[in-house]
Amino acid sequence: MPSQPHPADAKTGARAVAWHTLNRVDRDHAFADLVLHAALRDGDLPRRERAFATELTYGTLRLRGRIDAVLSQCLERDLSRGQWGIRNLFRLAAYQILFLPRVRNAAAVSETIELARAKRLDYAAGFLNAVLRKLVRRAEGPGFTFPDPRENPIGHLTDWGSLPAWLAERWVAELGPREARALAEVCTKAPPRTIRVSAGVDRETVVRRLRGRPCRFAPRGVTGLRLDPVLDPGFARGEFTVQDEASQLVPLLLGAEPEETVVDACAAPGAKAVQLAEQVGPKGEVIALELHEARLALIHRAAHRLGLSNLRVLQRDVGKGFDLQGRLRFKRILLDAPCSGLGTLRRNPDARWRVRAEDIPVWAERSLRLLSSAARYVERDGVLVYSVCTHTPEETVSLITRFLEEQPDFRLDDPRPFLPPAAAELVDAEGALRTWPQRHACDGFYAVRLVRS
Repeated sequence: MPSQPHPADAKTGARAVAWHTLNRVDRDHAFADLVLHAALRDGDLPRRERAFATELTYGTLRLRGRIDAVLSQCLERDLSRGQWGIRNLFRLAAYQILFLPRVRNAAAVSETIELARAKRLDYAAGFLNAVLRKLVRRAEGPGFTFPDPRENPIGHLTDWGSLPAWLAERWVAELGPREARALAEVCTKAPPRTIRVSAGVDRETVVRRLRGRPCRFAPRGVTGLRLDPVLDPGFARGEFTVQDEASQLVPLLLGAEPEETVVDACAAPGAKAVQLAEQVGPKGEVIALELHEARLALIHRAAHRLGLSNLRVLQRDVGKGFDLQGRLRFKRILLDAPCSGLGTLRRNPDARWRVRAEDIPVWAERSLRLLSSAARYVERDGVLVYSVCTHTPEETVSLITRFLEEQPDFRLDDPRPFLPPAAAELVDAEGALRTWPQRHACDGFYAVRLVRS
């Protein structure tokens, strides 16, 4: 069997990589970031083309619902019933025509036709050409129609807000139409580039060099960066870690102190683990646990880049117990549980198309099992922090209610003393830290501080 050509082998390299990634998301329910990273790593695209491939991939995924609604007004057939490869050619071209003014419409159409031919989809070239030229005429002329947000809020969220119908219905029911629309709108945009400055590095110096601004809530955070911070030499020197502002707040709830030993129970990719390692200092220790062997390397790599030697990285299934060579209790444990990830749709836009309504209870049961397992290893008066990057009641409020009913020796503790004063407003009436993309310009997180009596 002949080897498959690399996604970037076609003449239109960036578009080919994006098309390949979108197809894998559709066909295999793959994670876009993993597919894109592998394609860019193994290819030889110049930096500008790599950036273009990334923009095409994530932009198309964020706005896929709106793009499909627009394309349906130019087609005589249902786009969802077509072959996935053809669908994604349409989507890529439409994203460029509608949302990338720097790309000429004629170039978007011609490059899409060329990509179709390069991928042996010649039979669709004429169809693509006719529909895309109609799309250009509509975009340059009368425009497109969408459901009225007051008369049909769910239809508006699915089309304009680019959400699957089940998620649109859920957000309207939980948040109300206006707040749901604000959340959907912000999730169609790219997140701000945000970093956490390492301990011992002057934040203001980094702010000036990278032309960012201090975060509103996170004391070591810098946001609003124009360029990819990974490309800055300071990243390789360990001066900062790429980390969303909300994520930076979660480890603070643990209240870790110098020379302590703390556990990060689901540690990959490692941003919170290295943050905790800085908090406990060189005489302390962070035991970073991770189930998947392939992800252990991410934690090792983060620690090495930052010059941290106080992390012990172990492969463990937390749901089955820690098994830490006889040590049975710890004063502080962080469980940043795997979840539906619906608070990170700006950063991981494929999640809205991959996660299904029936997945939410499954994620909730898994998180409760992990939390209950971690609770067994918390010593008396010890702290267990539970966090997820989602806002579904099943994975947040309802889960903690169930946990406290099953574990009466735990109680909720006020997290505000462990947060910067500016972040006190993020704590709700139930004592949970909650961040929302449309309100706080960071990922959507839920976190609570649980103390064992």
